[in-house]
Amino acid sequence: MAAKRALRIFGFSSLIAILLLVAWAWTPDLDRAVLEARYARPPSEFVDAAGARVHVRVSGSPDAPVVVMIHGFGASLHTWEPWADVLSRSHRVIRYDLTGGGLTGPDPTGDYTDARAMQVLTALMDHYGVGRASLVGHSIGGRLAWRFAGTYPDRVHQLVLVAPDGFASPGFEYGKRTEVPAVLGLMRYFLPKAVLRMNLEPAYGDPSRLADDVVQRYHDLMRGPGVRDALFKRLEQTILEDPTQFITGIRGPTLLVWGESDAMIPVTNAQDYLRRMPDARLVSFPGLGHVPHEEAPAPTVVPVRDFLNR
Repeated sequence: MAAKRALRIFGFSSLIAILLLVAWAWTPDLDRAVLEARYARPPSEFVDAAGARVHVRVSGSPDAPVVVMIHGFGASLHTWEPWADVLSRSHRVIRYDLTGGGLTGPDPTGDYTDARAMQVLTALMDHYGVGRASLVGHSIGGRLAWRFAGTYPDRVHQLVLVAPDGFASPGFEYGKRTEVPAVLGLMRYFLPKAVLRMNLEPAYGDPSRLADDVVQRYHDLMRGPGVRDALFKRLEQTILEDPTQFITGIRGPTLLVWGESDAMIPVTNAQDYLRRMPDARLVSFPGLGHVPHEEAPAPTVVPVRDFLNR
C-alpha cells in the first residue's frame, strides 16, 4: 500500500516537473509592434523589394560610394552596427534584414533560396538608385555576396567576405538539400534564452565577450511572428552549388576576413577562395571566432575600412 502511494506521489511529482519544464521552455512569438518599437528606431525604414517588406537602415552621405551589408543566418542588420558607424564616415551604408530574419520577417512567397535572395537584393539596390556597390557579407550573407558579384559583376565594385559560407564540407555536399534534424524543429516552440546563449557561444572565440544585450536581441528577433519557421525553411531549401562557377565571374578585388578560432567555418577554408580568386587577400585575427565584427569590432573594421577606401 505504501509502495503504491509512493508511486502515485512520484508520478504526480514527475508530471508537475514536466509541466514546469514545458512552461519554462515554451517560447511564444512576440508582438511585431513591440519588436519594431524596440529594434526599428530611426533611421530604420521598411521598403518593398520584390514583394517583400524589408527592414533597412541607411547611413552616411547620399553622395558617397555605396556599401551594402548582408548578415548571416539567424542574425539581423544590428550585427553590423559598430562597423556601419565607422564605414558611414566615408560611404553610404545600406544594411538590411534578410527575408525570414530580423524585422523583415517571412517572405510572402515562401521562397528562401539563394536565387530569391538575389531578386530581393537587386530590387533593394534599384529602390535606392544604386547601380554599383561594394558588398560586405558574413557567413550565409557572404555566400549571397559572392554569388551576386559573380552573377552581376557590373553591379559590384569590391567584396568583403567575412567567414563566407559556400564550399562543400563534411555533411554539406553540392546538389543536396540540407538535412535539418527533426529535434531542431522544436525550437519553433521552445527557445529559452539560456538555450539560445549556449548555441551562440560557439560563434565566439571567447564566449565571455558575448554580451547579455546581444543575446537578448537575438532572442527577441527570433521570436518575431513566423521568423523561426522561416529560418528553418531557409535551411531546408538550401542546396549548395559549386562556388567556382560564380567566383570566376567576379571582377572586383576581394578581402577575406576570418577569426582564426572560427569553429563553424574554419579559417583554412579561406584557401578555397584564394586559389580561385587572383585578386583576393586574407586578413585573419587570432583568438576570434565566427563573428569577428561582433566579437571585436574595433580592430576588425580597420582593414575593411582601409580596403574599401583604397
